[in-house]
Amino acid sequence: MSKLRLGAILDEKPVKLSVDLAAAIHRDLTVYAEVLSRETGQEIDAAKLVGPMLARFMATDRAFAKARRSAKAST
Repeated sequence: MSKLRLGAILDEKPVKLSVDLAAAIHRDLTVYAEVLSRETGQEIDAAKLVGPMLARFMATDRAFAKARRSAKAST
């Protein structure tokens, strides 16, 4: 099996956020958590994946990085 994009999930102080997900996304998120749990040997709650997944997405989005640098430069 190939490596997943996420590794072990850090236990950081959370900020509460409520989101609505489509049922299909929730099912996939649950399966992803199960696979990641098997790969890392760490029990992972699917809800704890949302933050790291968003962080990974934003970190690899070139347009976002460019906009963020531009915003920082103008302040």
